Amino acid sequence: MNSIKLKSRAKINLSIDVLGKRQDGYHLVEMIMQTIDLYDLIEISEREDNQIIIKSTSNEIPLDCNNLVYKAADLIRNTFDINKGVEIYIKKNIPVAAGMAGGSSNAAAILVGLNKIWNLNLSDQKLEEIGLKLGADVPFCINGGAVLASGIGEELTPIKGLSKDVCILVCKPDLFVSTKEIYECIDSKHIEKRPNNQFLIDCLKNENTRQLAENMFNVLEEVTVDKHPVIQQIEDIMTRNKALGAMMSGSGPTVFGLYENREDALKCKSILEKQFKQTFVVACEEKGVEVNG
Repeated sequence: MNSIKLKSRAKINLSIDVLGKRQDGYHLVEMIMQTIDLYDLIEISEREDNQIIIKSTSNEIPLDCNNLVYKAADLIRNTFDINKGVEIYIKKNIPVAAGMAGGSSNAAAILVGLNKIWNLNLSDQKLEEIGLKLGADVPFCINGGAVLASGIGEELTPIKGLSKDVCILVCKPDLFVSTKEIYECIDSKHIEKRPNNQFLIDCLKNENTRQLAENMFNVLEEVTVDKHPVIQQIEDIMTRNKALGAMMSGSGPTVFGLYENREDALKCKSILEKQFKQTFVVACEEKGVEVNG
């Protein structure tokens, strides 16, 4: 029986700008995304029957056709007329509904894994096209790294990412944020402050982490913080404890801070994890989905 193990990585946003809205309701964005070395472990095994079975260590995710991994497996199967089933096991480490593309990353891993198991020989570009049918973040999650994303998030321009020396402290408060709801509150014509993405890209290129951290900006943050003030509280704790800068990722509620050294990041982690158990110190990562033996 064919099986494969994969790492499925999370992302953070170093910026988010909303430029408008398409007729179909999707928002036009321009944002910088960076993969981090926080990952779920996924194992895919082929089944001779036609079922898609999902198992997980997490009780926070659906284990049926409502899970994006189910939709990914079903899409590949139907697109290429494959008459087999799969069992998918997800060891969940990425916080759920966190603004870190955990679900999109898992779906990306299914596309990469089934491409190998079923010898489909699809190019990355073809996988990204299929991934876009599942969600705007899925194409990015396949290869990861650092990109400037535009359009609805599917137009990806690779850029130099964060330096490996930068420590990233990630903290997810125990609350649920609806991405759809946050975006619906945004009127792109009345955004007063926006990120300067070209300046941030230059900071990354020159490894000027301090200036990057001081100028990161997410236009969704004001909306989410208004509903959930704890996000601002976490940012304040990080900046009081030597973070070069702190910001919300995606539509929230996860907050991350950039640190010059691991010791400072770990000290702040020990403060935050008394209140927020989903707190991690990680580095950036150049890969997205990784086939892991």
